[in-house]
Amino acid sequence: MKVLVTGASGFLGSHVAEQLVKAGHQVRALVRKSSNRKFLESLGSGDTRVELAYGAVEDARAVEDAVKGVDAIVHAAGIVKARSADEFRAINTQGTINLLEAAKKHAPGLKRFVHVSSLEACGPSLDGKPVPVDQANPVTSYGRSKLDAENAVLKMKGELPVVILRPTAIYGPRDLEILDVFKSIKNRVLPITGDGNVLYTFTYAPDCAKACIAAITADVPSGKVYFVDDGNVYVWKKALEDVERAVGKRALLRVGLPFGVLQAVAVGVEAYGRFSNRAVMLTREKVNMLRQPAWVCSSEDTQRDLGWKPEVTWAEGTKRAVRWYEENGLL
Repeated sequence: MKVLVTGASGFLGSHVAEQLVKAGHQVRALVRKSSNRKFLESLGSGDTRVELAYGAVEDARAVEDAVKGVDAIVHAAGIVKARSADEFRAINTQGTINLLEAAKKHAPGLKRFVHVSSLEACGPSLDGKPVPVDQANPVTSYGRSKLDAENAVLKMKGELPVVILRPTAIYGPRDLEILDVFKSIKNRVLPITGDGNVLYTFTYAPDCAKACIAAITADVPSGKVYFVDDGNVYVWKKALEDVERAVGKRALLRVGLPFGVLQAVAVGVEAYGRFSNRAVMLTREKVNMLRQPAWVCSSEDTQRDLGWKPEVTWAEGTKRAVRWYEENGLL
């Protein structure tokens, strides 16, 4: 089977590409010429070597060329930080629309279009229980761009065999976003805000990649939506104790940063982003997201319908992440 993977040079996409190659499938990776392609070029050999298609999801012509002749698509490309809401929409939403239109036109025998969305498209849980699949209350521009992309995918469910996956917070080897949490603890500072009692669900990146691949061949109706997590709910300050054990250091500063202070810091970070014309992670929207009481979902339906099961919990996954960070000189 030939599978187009968007975002293959990124975090989740690289795990999807790696697992597909190991399973003997042909992978075509849509990558920017500026992307680091070293890992992708190391995968496979001969007929299983990754085929590189140069372009970006916001480039409709490049996308059309990339989808020709593929049997399935795993759309993992997207951005989690941007310079504006318009930039989120251009890549996360319009990029998805470009891919859908191209698949409709140039991939008539497509077996599955797997769209990787996010729990942020649903928004937070206000009562600590897993959010229902039909909840649509994003609290960030990122979440809104992912919800709009989902809606575009669902509009095509009668014309393309689509499945939407909503992973919760993804972490693990090759992730550079959550690295700051590990660095903070190595520097003996516990990265918590408020009282640290926010509830989270997590998913280990290779497990999430397995869910993406399972969705390609699972016998499920077009338009189904599934959450991806490791099956557990974590209190953030308790989850950080696992990171301490993984890093091998206990933070000395253990007092949560008040949200008012974090909000003021975010204003400064946003100003820096505008001045330098760079996307930044810490924004006032991000602070509002961190204020929410719970980001909780359930993958019970996913496990049943896709025949998939998460294998790595947070405690073990953080150890594996630390090992990778250390081996690559990042921690």
